[in-house]
Amino acid sequence: MKTWRIAPGSSVSLDSLPTRSTDGAPGGKKATKAALTELTQQISDLQERLWAEHKQSLLVVLQAMDTAGKDSTTRAVFSGVNPQGVKVASFKAPTSTELDHDFLWRIHQTAPARGGIVVFNRSHYEDVLVVRVKDLAPEPVWRERYGLINAFEDQLRHGGTTVIKFFLHISKHEQAERLQARLDEPTKLWKFSANDLTERARWDNYQRAYQEAIEQTSTKHAPWYIIPSDRKWYRNWAVGKVIADTLEGLDPQYPEPTVLDPDLKIV
Repeated sequence: MKTWRIAPGSSVSLDSLPTRSTDGAPGGKKATKAALTELTQQISDLQERLWAEHKQSLLVVLQAMDTAGKDSTTRAVFSGVNPQGVKVASFKAPTSTELDHDFLWRIHQTAPARGGIVVFNRSHYEDVLVVRVKDLAPEPVWRERYGLINAFEDQLRHGGTTVIKFFLHISKHEQAERLQARLDEPTKLWKFSANDLTERARWDNYQRAYQEAIEQTSTKHAPWYIIPSDRKWYRNWAVGKVIADTLEGLDPQYPEPTVLDPDLKIV
């Protein structure tokens, strides 16, 4: 986990961090996929214990440039988990009602309850990323949000929620290939939008926004992990490994069984 974890107060330069690394993988593509299968079973078992214990919860935040694989990572890592115990929340443009509240209002409503796991496919970080890059709010407004986000995540911790955050790090070249694949493959064409190219043109601005957001908000209790994501099989395994290790660290336990009358019979 230390390979990808960003220590509090660290400087981040995405240009200098690898996107195709397979550091720490249990082998090549085949072996790593097999290891992920074992991890998904481990996550499933731990999720059941987490749900039964009903004292702790886990929030997984996924952020990335377009095509980095937030959806496919979620499918791969949580493929064997009881769907009743895991929820996925995506955040689009805020509604008029949401705009009438502070930017964290809608986020807090989707945070996991005790016993649950919630995956944020994009998150409250959009309010210091998209808002910054597209100049949707003045700098003093979005810059103050770093501290508010840290306080919010610390509040979740006090309530029993562990927060882990992933930036799926792909290269600009890899993004171009994946966008082209969407154009070339009829079954993937529905994924393509002209807005993808508009956002791609802002690549450098997004990289700077991500760098500062990660620097400002990777804390001891809510760390960021920057995952090399050009190789999908490695990305999935790395995210699964961090989640499995985090759940193991929570060590959820089944509750003590109720003592029943030994003469009780089911009729």
